Amino acid sequence: MQSMETETNAQAKEMSGSSMLIKALACEDVDVIFGYPGGAILPTYDEIYKTGIRHILARHEQGAIHAAEGYARVSGKPGVCIVTSGPGATNVVTGIADAMIDSLPLVVITGQVATTVIGTDAFQEADMIGITMPITKHNYQVRSVDELPRIIKEAFHIATTGRPGPVLIDLPKDVSLATGLFDYDKEVDLPGYQPTVIPNKLQIRKVVDSVTAAKKPVILAGAGVLHAKASEELAQYVEQQQIPVVNTLLGLGSFPGEDELHLGMAGMHGTYTANMALHEADLLISIGARFDDRLTGNLAHFAPNAKVAHIDIDPAEIGKNVPTEIPVVGDAKEALKMLIEEEGERGEHQEWKTWLSGLKKEYPLWYVQDGEIIKPQHLIEKIYEVTKGEAVVTTDVGQHQMWSAQFYKFNHPNQWVTSGGLGTMGFGFPAAIGAQFAKPDKPVVAIIGDAGFQMTAQELSILQELNLPIKIMIVNNAALGMVRQWQQLFHGERYSNSLFPVQPNFVKLAEAYDIKGMQVNELHELESALKEMFDYPGPVLMDCRVAKQENVYPMISPGKGQHQMEGVKP
Repeated sequence: MQSMETETNAQAKEMSGSSMLIKALACEDVDVIFGYPGGAILPTYDEIYKTGIRHILARHEQGAIHAAEGYARVSGKPGVCIVTSGPGATNVVTGIADAMIDSLPLVVITGQVATTVIGTDAFQEADMIGITMPITKHNYQVRSVDELPRIIKEAFHIATTGRPGPVLIDLPKDVSLATGLFDYDKEVDLPGYQPTVIPNKLQIRKVVDSVTAAKKPVILAGAGVLHAKASEELAQYVEQQQIPVVNTLLGLGSFPGEDELHLGMAGMHGTYTANMALHEADLLISIGARFDDRLTGNLAHFAPNAKVAHIDIDPAEIGKNVPTEIPVVGDAKEALKMLIEEEGERGEHQEWKTWLSGLKKEYPLWYVQDGEIIKPQHLIEKIYEVTKGEAVVTTDVGQHQMWSAQFYKFNHPNQWVTSGGLGTMGFGFPAAIGAQFAKPDKPVVAIIGDAGFQMTAQELSILQELNLPIKIMIVNNAALGMVRQWQQLFHGERYSNSLFPVQPNFVKLAEAYDIKGMQVNELHELESALKEMFDYPGPVLMDCRVAKQENVYPMISPGKGQHQMEGVKP
């Protein structure tokens, strides 16, 4: 990759639109692109060939976009995805929507038919501006090569500032072939887009005073803490004020999971202690969380006794779902710095901490491991032990996702990569590929279900080609696990199209890609098999057969409040 200085010196040079794009990516310090070529984007791929920029060829566009998401989540840098027009572009729509709801910074470049035939239903034409307008932070269609440098620079700025999110650039083929002057020196000028970064000091003071007065304070730490790179500040503030911490699903890792003040994840399958802390609190300080329904349960019962202080860089989230007494608009890192500096008198809440500590001991997460049938919770615990809690963990959505969130203790930021708001099957495996590029020296394990894996299994070819040392753990219960659980609990045990009487041989599938495959059926095999898996220097796929009827507990049933959890004890 050329240096920024070299790129700047070349700015007066006339070049094609596709050359401009690659030069701009270099200026933005992009070190890897995930994508898939096709007719409308061929000029850009020709430029990739000439410059040698690192490009990872997915085997399906869905794999490319999810890999870009995984890269963004772990690196904190924008993930870049390039695909062609028509079906190439529409195949990344799910990933864009996933990134939008989970606030992941992406720059997605889609090829488009020539401007002369846009609107004529030309071959492989799709209206990507219309399709993606509701699911992008912003989108562009480039109509002139002269505006391309400005658009690219704005796209990266928008994707990475304020609340992060995906930005799409639709690039017509004739624009990528046209020539113009490359000028990347101009500052971004967007008068209508000025995110508030520094919070109002008066509002911060209100939070400080509320903490002093509170008897039962709790912090709800969401993904916004991670996006703001504010985990260190959160730990300092918690140490200063001794306030217990609850995480959202996507906030896991923002505060050490093994810390005595960490109460676990809240929500539908959170810990009883975390949910009761929210229910009983008299002060709730939410930092970078959006109060989605899987967290809150029935809103009529959510935090009924609490004064709510909500810190968020997106003002639209404050008061949207939960009434907020102290709104604080700003960056989580800056807000926490100000709270630490203001300090204030620590409130008297030792009795509160003692009560919560008692709940943690009385109502721990539980499962019953008996006989030789492997319980999935036990599997996750063993993965945690073997990796010493240091792995980057990616998942799809469903039972395996919840068990991973419950039983793998995340002590570091950006080691937990999962599809939260959209709940996307097929996400976990390609996201692991992006995560491995973001952290090449870290162990990466994709913990995925037997159903979700089959949605993006073709990306095994990337592991074969590049020998990426990713470990794939298929939690195989021969079912759409969470669907089966809901059918059991709420639909009279009518298992409509949720069970798999026939499955592929996953070991042979791995071997077809020259990847080491393993299968574990019984408990006594598990520990040695896991050690072999994680000691192996290359990629490994393990098909672990687990208890088919195991359910995720504890659980807040639909319509219930957080204090009405079921299955809190065996």
